[in-house]
Amino acid sequence: MPDNAVLRRLGYKAELARRMGGFGNFAISATVICPLAGCLTLFGFGMNTGGPSVMLWGWVGIGAMTMILGLCLAEVTSVYPTSGGLYYMAHRLGGPRWAWVTGWLNLLGLLGAIAGIDYGCALFVGAFANLQWGLVPTPETTMLIFAGILLLHGTLNSLGMSLVTVLNSISVWWQLFGVAAIVGLLTFAPGERQSADFAFTHFSNGTGFDNPFYVAALGCLLSAYTFCGYDASSHLSEETRDAQMAAPKGIVHAIGWSWAAGFVLLAGLVFAIEDYAGTLGTSTGVPVAQIFIDVLGTGVAKGLLLIVIGAQLFCGNAETAAASRMVYAFSRDGALWGSATWRRVTSGTKTPVYAVWLSVGVALFLAAPSLYSPTAYAAVTAINVIGITPAYVIPVYLRRRYPKRFEPGPWNLGRWSKPLGWISVVYVAVLTVVFCLPQASPITAQSFNYAGVALAAVLFIAWITWITKGKRSYKIPPLGSDAETMALSEGVV
Repeated sequence: MPDNAVLRRLGYKAELARRMGGFGNFAISATVICPLAGCLTLFGFGMNTGGPSVMLWGWVGIGAMTMILGLCLAEVTSVYPTSGGLYYMAHRLGGPRWAWVTGWLNLLGLLGAIAGIDYGCALFVGAFANLQWGLVPTPETTMLIFAGILLLHGTLNSLGMSLVTVLNSISVWWQLFGVAAIVGLLTFAPGERQSADFAFTHFSNGTGFDNPFYVAALGCLLSAYTFCGYDASSHLSEETRDAQMAAPKGIVHAIGWSWAAGFVLLAGLVFAIEDYAGTLGTSTGVPVAQIFIDVLGTGVAKGLLLIVIGAQLFCGNAETAAASRMVYAFSRDGALWGSATWRRVTSGTKTPVYAVWLSVGVALFLAAPSLYSPTAYAAVTAINVIGITPAYVIPVYLRRRYPKRFEPGPWNLGRWSKPLGWISVVYVAVLTVVFCLPQASPITAQSFNYAGVALAAVLFIAWITWITKGKRSYKIPPLGSDAETMALSEGVV
């Protein structure tokens, strides 16, 4: 069935231009996951919270669980390829209240992702400026750089999906080249490397907590944070051709590619650590930059930092696109205050420009605590994980809880759907609890993990807004009739 006919059957009229093919859909999720962004921005956190053994084994384990969850989400995406993505699936399978909670969690996670990615990029820009011009990074300078990056991404996304698609396609090859360049140079540079025993068994704990299992669980944030954002393939499905097949394939292929590339990248960095304490305490503020300097010298280090910064810029731009489509779709169904504004699509570029600027504005607000709290960045990344990951699993849970409401689409798991679905539900429940826990001891105003507070706040907001607004204004359209769908597919409507 033609894409617009499928969309009409789901209740919507096509407003966005379908300018994206299967590779483009894969590219946006691969760009958002981006190991060069997630792995490297939280590398120092990983060194302090479990060390090499937790980073590498955590990547293997979290990657495997993410693939299982991604397979299950891809199956549901094949049936409901809309910009609303997760909350639309939840509505069709569980009803409006499930959709309302899912939508707010997804929105929190996507906006937190923009903040986490672009603030991490700002840290790397600060490290480059330190090497190039001797600028000492401060919270204030980092925040200014962060605001400039948000401005750039808001502008690029306002220019239309054609440009974003081109940038995402470039990004995939940029990441491949970047990982190969970094690992290759670190591996073949003169000097000694760490042993395999160090890489796979060394445990380091700088959190202040004594329990190694607790610390190891916290250390998995590096992997869980990186493996976020593959719902971008779902959110961009209304702009993708053959979306019922291309979007689920985009999710699965993006996770698989990132899983392999991320492990190679992390292993290359871990084997190259020369001075553990010196790397953590680097004056650049970015431990990865210190590894580059120690092994390759300042000149090459600056070149590699530019590669990483480029990948992070691509990543943040793609995440802005995904988040803005969520804002657009949620507003299209009357879920946000000012929905009439945020759902507006420009006639020239067919882009929800107002949703784009709302997304980057909220991201700036979410990262503001980094001005005074040294652990705020880790909390922002945790907000991303605990917001978006539960939103991923809710449609999967509802698909299993109400199996008669779900008719598998052209891309499905067959008999594997049930066991993999319940495994995903348990995994996400555990993950959400872990990343709401304290990440440093003693617990002070500066070290407090406010991710759990943010989760509670968004659930409270969701409840209040449902009572005061959602019951009256939120409504997805009824499914299109078979006659309407057939007429549209034949070009009559």
